Amino acid sequence: MTIRVLIADDQMMVREGFSVLLNAMPDIEVVGEAVNGREAIERVRDLAPDVVLMDIRMPELNGIEATREIIASEGEAKVLVLTTFDLDEYVYQALRAGASGFLLKDASARQLADGVRVVASGEALLAPTVTRRLITEFSKLAQAPRLSAAAQAQQYGELTERETEVLVLIAQGLSNAEIASRLVVAESTIKTHVSRVLVKLGLRDRTQAAVFAYEARLVTPG
Repeated sequence: MTIRVLIADDQMMVREGFSVLLNAMPDIEVVGEAVNGREAIERVRDLAPDVVLMDIRMPELNGIEATREIIASEGEAKVLVLTTFDLDEYVYQALRAGASGFLLKDASARQLADGVRVVASGEALLAPTVTRRLITEFSKLAQAPRLSAAAQAQQYGELTERETEVLVLIAQGLSNAEIASRLVVAESTIKTHVSRVLVKLGLRDRTQAAVFAYEARLVTPG
C-alpha cells in the first residue's frame, strides 16, 4: 500500500529534494507540496495525505500551529515535523500540537523514508538528539511523586492496571514487541491494550500517549 505524503516547507530546494528522495521509494508517493502552514492545511483537506512532512518555521502560519489545526480536523493525516533546530521548545510544542514524530533536516534519505513509514504505521518517531532534549524537558514536569498503579488507574481514564503499565512502557519508548517481551504476553495482546489506552484517554497515537504519561506524571524520566 503506497504511503501518500505532503511536503510543507517554504524552501523550494527542500521540497524538491525531499520529493525526489521519497518518490524514489516504491512504497511512497509525494502527492503535493505547500509553501506555508496555511496552504498545508488546505492541501491536507484537498489531498488527504497519510503523512505530512511539516517544517517548523514557515510564513503566514508556522508548522506547530498548522499541525494543531490539521490534527484538530480529525482527519487521518499524521504529521512528521522537520526542522534544522533541535530546540526543546520546538520538540515539546510540536508533540503537544499532535505531531507523531520529529526529525532533523540533516537526516539521510533512508532515515527520512523510514521516518515516513514509522509515522504512517502509527508509531512514534524522535531523532536521537531530540529524544535526549525531550527527556530533559519532561524532567521539568516531574515535580510530584509517581502515583501507585491503582491510583493511576482511578485518576486517569479508568485504565486497568495492565493498561496503565502498558502506557508507562510506551512512554519509555518501547515498541509493541518489546512490551510484549517485558510482560511475557503475545504482541497481539499488547496491540489490543494500546488501542484501548488510546480510546479511553481520547488520544490519537502512541506519541500523544507518551506525552500524556509524562505530563500526568505516570512516569518520570530516568
